[in-house]
Amino acid sequence: MTILTTTYDGVLPRAVFWDMDGTLIDSEPIWHEAELWYAEQYGGDWSEEMGWAVTGTPVPNVARKMIERGTKLGVEELTEGIIAYVAKREMEHMPWIPGALDVVSALHAAGVPNVLVTASPRAMAESAIAQAPEGVFTTYVCGDDVKEKKPNPAPYLAAAAKLGIAVPGEIEQCVALEDSLVGLQSAAAAGATTIALTGYIRSDNPPSKNGPQFACIETWDGVTPQLLGDFVKRRLAGESAQ
Repeated sequence: MTILTTTYDGVLPRAVFWDMDGTLIDSEPIWHEAELWYAEQYGGDWSEEMGWAVTGTPVPNVARKMIERGTKLGVEELTEGIIAYVAKREMEHMPWIPGALDVVSALHAAGVPNVLVTASPRAMAESAIAQAPEGVFTTYVCGDDVKEKKPNPAPYLAAAAKLGIAVPGEIEQCVALEDSLVGLQSAAAAGATTIALTGYIRSDNPPSKNGPQFACIETWDGVTPQLLGDFVKRRLAGESAQ
């Protein structure tokens, strides 16, 4: 159990950890497009709704579910194919969620480190960083960097370690921005002040309904470094996000 510090008196977060798919970029439709293409080509029974149901989970897990439903490929081959499909599309055009880069840039200008924390492989994480404004991301943690994946807290603990942020005692002063339930579980388990972006995910059981997050926001409109710092301050004071 993470013990919250009571000494935080800042107006800004210590750092902000960004999930990528569905939080920073609107890429989930591309992942589902790739899944549907492979299912159609290799005899699988798959749908967009099934894709949304596994949003945020590691691609090999999605591949296993697709294979269980008849897609006639091995896990490794299907995983590599889906990733290559999405990577090609993102290299052609990174589908930034409206306003996300404005928040990233404002945090950078305010001296708050931005860290990308994604289950995607290194090439995709580096592609996103390369297409963002230069220098706005301090570092990243990708799927190649940690053995345990979301919902395990390991990716967020690794991100904190890269910044020299102690766990517990300091990571709760950081904000984690996520959209999927598994991502929210990962960030919350690490101890970060976890915020759910709800406007870009479709699910019968949305994170806003029963997730472990401290607060929800629908879009990036009106989100500032000071607002994120206020979420931290209220959480540490034991107040409600409302």
